[in-house]
Amino acid sequence: MAIPSAVKVIAVAVAAGAVGLLAGQMVGGGGWFARTELGQRMLQAELKMQAPKPPADLAVAERGQPIPALRLPDLAGQPVELPKAYAGRPLLINVWASWCGPCIKEMPELDRYARSQGATGTQVIGIALDNAEDVSAFLQRVPVHYPILLDAPGPRDAGVQLGNPKGVLPYSVLIGADGRLLKQRVGPFVDGEIDGWAR
Repeated sequence: MAIPSAVKVIAVAVAAGAVGLLAGQMVGGGGWFARTELGQRMLQAELKMQAPKPPADLAVAERGQPIPALRLPDLAGQPVELPKAYAGRPLLINVWASWCGPCIKEMPELDRYARSQGATGTQVIGIALDNAEDVSAFLQRVPVHYPILLDAPGPRDAGVQLGNPKGVLPYSVLIGADGRLLKQRVGPFVDGEIDGWAR
C-alpha cells in the first residue's frame, strides 16, 4: 500500500511542478510557452476574464473576423483609416507607449522586420497610446521606419478595439490582406521572432 501512496505523491508533485512552470512562463511573459500560439491563446483568455467589459457599443475585433475600422491621427495630425489605408496588404499593428520598457526594447526588431518587407509585404504600423509630444521626443532618440499613429489610452482605445481589453503593452495583431484578424500577441517580440510569427 505504501508504493501507491508514494506514486500518488510523486504524481501530484510532478503535476504541481508542471502547472507552476507553465504559470511562471505565462506570468513572466518572456518564457518559451508564452511565445507559442497555445500559450498566447491561454494568456489572452486569462487576461480577457480579468479585464473589465468593453463599452457595450464598442466594436471589438475577434479572431477570424474583420477588424473594426480605426481612424487615428499620425504624428502630423493627419487622420489615417485602418485597415483601409493599406487595403490589400497584411498589417502588423503594434500597440505601445513611450513609457513602456518592453515596448521600447522590441522596437528595433519591429523596425528590422518593417524594412525587410519592402513596398508590397506586411505593413508594420505602431499605435502609441500616448501624447504626441512624448512620442515625438522618443522617436528623436529611437527612430523607426514605419508609420506611427496616436490614440489616448482608455476603455475605448485602439488596443481594446483590436482585442486587448486588459490593456497589456506591448500588444500586436496580424491582420490579413482582407482585413481579418489572424493573430494576437501579448508581450514583446525577441530578435528574429517576428518573421516566423507573421507567416
